[in-house]
Amino acid sequence: SPSANSARTLGRSAPVRLRIPAIEVDTPLIRLGLAPDGTVQVPPITADDRAGWYRHSPTPGQVGPSVILGHVTVGAYGDGVFRHLARLHRGDRIVARREDGTTAEFAVSAVRTVAKADFPADDVYGDVGRPELRLITCGGPRAGDEYRDNVIVFAELSATSP
Repeated sequence: SPSANSARTLGRSAPVRLRIPAIEVDTPLIRLGLAPDGTVQVPPITADDRAGWYRHSPTPGQVGPSVILGHVTVGAYGDGVFRHLARLHRGDRIVARREDGTTAEFAVSAVRTVAKADFPADDVYGDVGRPELRLITCGGPRAGDEYRDNVIVFAELSATSP
């Protein structure tokens, strides 16, 4: 188990890359804000699909839930960067590299699939007393061009490094 020193809380520094070895994700991160309707922006649908960090959330390693979104599919381009997110298990590692050169490593604590109509906004965006991470993508059955569910990965800070 990590020592208290290895999992110290970090100051604010935007994440620039995300690695999830268990599902072979290694993606640069773009910054996301709010869409015109007030919901969180999602990354653009492009051939070079990348995940995006919600810039109004804490940065990885800061106290609170840092939120990163990615696609499960990207239309005609095929599979999205988070296509295998639902395959993660408790304890799997997630590593965020930050602009200041530090890294924040997280361990998956839960993976939930929920109906979009029942999205648990408080669980995802609500205050928590320690550094945590939320990864979000679509999932479940499709209804036309849309997925009915969201897959949400919850993770807790396990280590930090310079």
